[in-house]
Amino acid sequence: MKKYTVQTAPFRVPTTDGKLIEEHHGVVATNNAQLSLAHMVAPPHWSEPQQTPEFDEYTYIIRGKKQFVIDGEKVILEAGQSIHIQRGVRVQYSNPFPEECEYIAVCTPAFTLDKANREEG
Repeated sequence: MKKYTVQTAPFRVPTTDGKLIEEHHGVVATNNAQLSLAHMVAPPHWSEPQQTPEFDEYTYIIRGKKQFVIDGEKVILEAGQSIHIQRGVRVQYSNPFPEECEYIAVCTPAFTLDKANREEG
């Protein structure tokens, strides 16, 4: 039995907001509900609605900047920085800057849209 998996064909999540999401490991890509790992590129001036996820999320910025509004507090990360946001915390992710932001996100348990608990509007 093989004790490793090399991911050469991540699942590209269809989006309508210009954001690139490639799930390398997770529910859709590898049927792993315990952890998801995704490579993402957020275009300039991109944002998501507020959400209160049922998973911990770790984000590492590769290039550009990303803004987080965490329980009302604004935090901006730059390339080489990372953050851990605990499950159950209200957060909004955005890139209000003029350059795109490339980053890696790891969620435990794995990301699912239902567990993100995004707010309407």
